[in-house]
Amino acid sequence: MAASEVIRHGGAEPGSAEKGWLDRTLSAFAPVQSGEGVGALLLALNVFLLLAAYYIFRPVRESLILTQGGAEVKSYSSAGQALLLLLVVPAYGLLASRVNRIRLITWVTLFFISNLLIFAYLGGRGTPVGVAFFLWVGIFNVLVIAQFWAFANDIYTEEQGKRLFAIVGVGASLGAWVGAEAAGTLFSRLGPYRLMQLSAAVLLACIAVSYIVNVREAGRQASKTREAEEPLSKEGGFAMILQSRYLSLIAILIVLLNVVNTTGGFMLDQLVIRAAEQTIVGAAEAEAAKETFIGQFYGNYLSWVNLLAFLFQLLLVSRIFKYIGVRGALFILPCIALGSYALLLAFPLLGAVRIAKVLENSTDYSIQNTARHALFLPTSREAKYKAKAAIDTFFWRAGDVLQAGVVFLGTRAAWGITGFAGLNLIFVVIWLIVVGFLYREHKRMTQAAA
Repeated sequence: MAASEVIRHGGAEPGSAEKGWLDRTLSAFAPVQSGEGVGALLLALNVFLLLAAYYIFRPVRESLILTQGGAEVKSYSSAGQALLLLLVVPAYGLLASRVNRIRLITWVTLFFISNLLIFAYLGGRGTPVGVAFFLWVGIFNVLVIAQFWAFANDIYTEEQGKRLFAIVGVGASLGAWVGAEAAGTLFSRLGPYRLMQLSAAVLLACIAVSYIVNVREAGRQASKTREAEEPLSKEGGFAMILQSRYLSLIAILIVLLNVVNTTGGFMLDQLVIRAAEQTIVGAAEAEAAKETFIGQFYGNYLSWVNLLAFLFQLLLVSRIFKYIGVRGALFILPCIALGSYALLLAFPLLGAVRIAKVLENSTDYSIQNTARHALFLPTSREAKYKAKAAIDTFFWRAGDVLQAGVVFLGTRAAWGITGFAGLNLIFVVIWLIVVGFLYREHKRMTQAAA
């Protein structure tokens, strides 16, 4: 970068000068070079706000769908999300082909903000919005998060992403925790529809931070500035996935990961319900006893998951990327799952399932999550936005649909915990095979780009 450009953009080129205090502080958690600390923290703030907004209205989703629709309607609605994404993903790709990245982020986020305000208005006047809101949340939480990570992939080079995504991911972990805590505290005071309005305000702040990040980071390199102002090509996300072996393997990986994780969650639910029923001491208090047991169990369970995910993100992710790389990190979660479900074949007990799922989910939310987003660093800008949106939305929900089919068939065949654990072991073996192929494809792509 020319010296005049460095001066114009208000900082040194990354790695070209002595580190400031912020860069030195962040270097305790990731290999931050000079001038990179502020940008990494701004991206972390961006995803912090996104996750906080989502977790503020997430309990609203559960409250409305269960009171206005019921558990069965909720199950069917999950499949409906995948069908809707067949329309949403091409529409998103069409918009991405017409506007530059900051306008794409702004317009998509404003669209979701307007939806939140409409839901709040209608719901506040007694209109039943539970099913529609559930479908909407299922699209929001995968599309907007995928868009953020596409933005981060677009800003950073592959080398920067491998180093700095660990810090960015800390923002996601903290945002999820703060949003969930805020929702738990404010739900009884504000009610569901004012929480929607609060989330809309947080999303507006996300747009502001995105603008700051775009100006600051894209302006560091002239080529990045030109790219940021250009719309993407006309090629669709689904078409890119079908034409690319690398992208197809990522899509298959996402489906398998979600099937294994949600099937494990079903096993945990079954054992928790069984344990809750054993706490019943009298017909008059049976329901209250079950609700109390389940609520306390999941409160403790989620606390451990979020705490470990935060610690893994803060202390392990950057070091794992440094020593075994992004593609090596992909083996960690399936190896943990392989050991967990093998253990459950021998000990199908609540305590064992609880430990297995805490370790599995905390690893998924930290190491695995950061690694799968980093897989898009060596891809084209079109793949970062369009193919990533398709994979993180449609193929993620396709995993939900497949898992629902597994549960449907398994329950009708009267499988116990060992039956579902055995099937999950088969899925995990296939998952490891896919990771092996993906390892080779990622290595080939990074070597070709070098």
